[in-house]
Amino acid sequence: MTGFVKSLLTDHVPADDVSARALMGLGPRSEDSGDLRQLQLAPLRGKGKLRLWMGIGMALVAAFTMVTRLPWGLAGGWLTTALLFSLWSSRSFAVLPLGDPKLSSASIFRLCHRHALYSALLWSAPFWFEGVSPTLGHVLSLWPIALLMMLTLAMVAHSLPLACALFILPVSVSAGAALVLAGAPQLAVIALVAGLLLCGFCIRFAQNHIRFRRAEETLHEKTETVSLLLREFEETSADWLWQTDNSRRLVHVSPRLAFAFGASPDALEGMPLLQALAGDAWETGDFPKSLHDLAERMKRRESFSNLIVPVTIGGKSHWWELSASPRLDDQGKFLGFRGVGSDVTEQRASAEQIARMARFDNLTGLPNRLSLHEDLGRALAHAQGMKARCALMMIDLDRFKAVNDTLGHPTGDQLLAQVATRLKSLMGSDMTCGRLGGDEFAVVLHDVSSASEAEAIAHRIIAVLSRPYVVDNHQLFVGASIGYAMGPQDGATVETLTRNADLALYKSKDKGGNVVAPYVASLHAQAEERRVMEQELRGALERREFELYYQPVVTAEDGTLNGFEALIRWNNQTLGNVSPARFIPLAEDSRLIAPIGEWVLRNACAEAMRWPSNLKVAINVSAEQLTDPKFASLVVSALAQSGLPPQRLEIEVTESVFLRDGGGAAQLLDQLIALGIRLSLDDFGTGYSSLGYLRKTQFSTIKVDRTFVVGAAKGHTESIAIIRAVVALADSLGMATTAEGAETEREVETIRSLGCSNIQGYYYGRPMPASDVLTLFRPPESRSIAAA
Repeated sequence: MTGFVKSLLTDHVPADDVSARALMGLGPRSEDSGDLRQLQLAPLRGKGKLRLWMGIGMALVAAFTMVTRLPWGLAGGWLTTALLFSLWSSRSFAVLPLGDPKLSSASIFRLCHRHALYSALLWSAPFWFEGVSPTLGHVLSLWPIALLMMLTLAMVAHSLPLACALFILPVSVSAGAALVLAGAPQLAVIALVAGLLLCGFCIRFAQNHIRFRRAEETLHEKTETVSLLLREFEETSADWLWQTDNSRRLVHVSPRLAFAFGASPDALEGMPLLQALAGDAWETGDFPKSLHDLAERMKRRESFSNLIVPVTIGGKSHWWELSASPRLDDQGKFLGFRGVGSDVTEQRASAEQIARMARFDNLTGLPNRLSLHEDLGRALAHAQGMKARCALMMIDLDRFKAVNDTLGHPTGDQLLAQVATRLKSLMGSDMTCGRLGGDEFAVVLHDVSSASEAEAIAHRIIAVLSRPYVVDNHQLFVGASIGYAMGPQDGATVETLTRNADLALYKSKDKGGNVVAPYVASLHAQAEERRVMEQELRGALERREFELYYQPVVTAEDGTLNGFEALIRWNNQTLGNVSPARFIPLAEDSRLIAPIGEWVLRNACAEAMRWPSNLKVAINVSAEQLTDPKFASLVVSALAQSGLPPQRLEIEVTESVFLRDGGGAAQLLDQLIALGIRLSLDDFGTGYSSLGYLRKTQFSTIKVDRTFVVGAAKGHTESIAIIRAVVALADSLGMATTAEGAETEREVETIRSLGCSNIQGYYYGRPMPASDVLTLFRPPESRSIAAA
């Protein structure tokens, strides 16, 4: 609204002159538009007596001049006529609404012209009272009086140039003709020129009058409009108007302004504006910077706009936006300030919230990527300037995706919030932690003495973040992988250091999680190798580069073959033979494990149908596959397609399935058990071994890792005790045990002596292609497999 008011006050007022033809009413009727005639007639309103006495006075002067040269009867007769005409003319106009916009002015306009012409005839006649050859003295005695009459008329009726001309021109022509006949042609020319100039002046005066009156009316309309708008603004707007005198004291305090200050108008009247704004700080002089700025601007009498100042009212902090301009009188004297104010506390709070959202993570309250990059930039600048070191740690939560996939994003969000709380609790004064997005966090170490100190901090972070979490009655386990880079030696810019720390993070994740990895230059080559491997892996299924190998599993008592474990192999035309330990983690990270796992499942089931019916096939399933709720349907489809009985299929899972899942995997495994499929717990004892897994899920087999087999064969009491405990546990729960990685006769004998049910390892057979497996069945199916 303020912009509209400003435009009203500053818009250009039209000042084009009205044409002389329009003023005199000689043009087309279309030129008599608007309020022109009313504006021309308005100056005559209230001047009837002036015109009357002017006519009487001039007539008396002319009669006294003529009485000395003319007969009394002639002079008296003219005087009587002039007086009667003046009375009649004054009476005719006295009853007319001159300039009234509600009535038509055309007839009054024409009446003025007629009376002017009548008056011209009356005043032209005396020049010829001595006859057609008047004396020069007679003419010269009347001409000044007539000229004075013309000037007076021009002043009184200048807004009606035609009426002036209808009087001036006939009188001037009559006087000029009389002067010519009286023998003074030079004076005649002067009389005519004077009459013409006077007519021209009347036209110009009329134009100026019309222009001034129109501008005056326009300005009056705008002033009224502004007054109405300001009144409405003051009454309905949340803003308020304020005004000071030349001493910067509040004057004309409105109720709305008083309400904003929380005081009465009388209490604020005469109070310095700065005192009212400063509140209790007025006594101490401890003003905010914005109030000092306001004081300086008012001291220099400068306009200001949208100046934000803090105000404390009733113990509550507010923010006001003030705008004002100095007031000056007609002589340019400073009168004070007039302005407008508004409470922008809510808008400022919203702006601060938006600014915070742009720099902080909404879920955890931690600094976001932008804030961390700025902080890292400051840390690098300080390190370079002080010949010191800084560090950037990239943190990725292990097993977080399974929580999101199985328990939903709300649970995942609560978990992230708890992670952020733990991370903040570890931060010192020279550390900054933040969330980069998803389950990825970062820590900036501003001043770190060495890489070993950074690594020690990283291990403390992993230890704290790996403790169990409780979210909505779910106990959740997540770990953390950390990669870090030291600045400025590992990167002198934010971008370089961030990229290198990210490479270190990839390295730590490749090592299996819960690992700290520093940046080394060789990681660039490894990252490129990983990129190429992922690119090749995406087309491996289509190019039929995968092949399944099968490793025998035998009974420990007599070495009888009871099944095979299917193991995938990848022979790529570019990379050659790639170890599963390299490409399986990459397949999981790149979301390729699902199609590869489906291929393994379908091909292993189909191949097992070519074996004797008493042999089982074991298939490794990753935790990523078990997060897919459609996995059970996929298993059913593979069994139906191949015709393999469910009892001949064994699914091998690791403890990580339970660590990264909130219960969804256990439910899925229960569905598989209900189908008759056997379950095997792989690598038991190497991770977060928990009897809870065995209680919740009915495993058919527990597999003992090779590390315990080797240790037991060497006589290590810890390994022997662990194997005995696992065997005893499995026997009590009705489960079998399979010892992995048996390669020597001593290891096989040790395993048998400890009571394991089954043995798998190079001693009985290396992984072999499907064609080699078929050759084993040419002899009778019941034969034992000889030692390799």
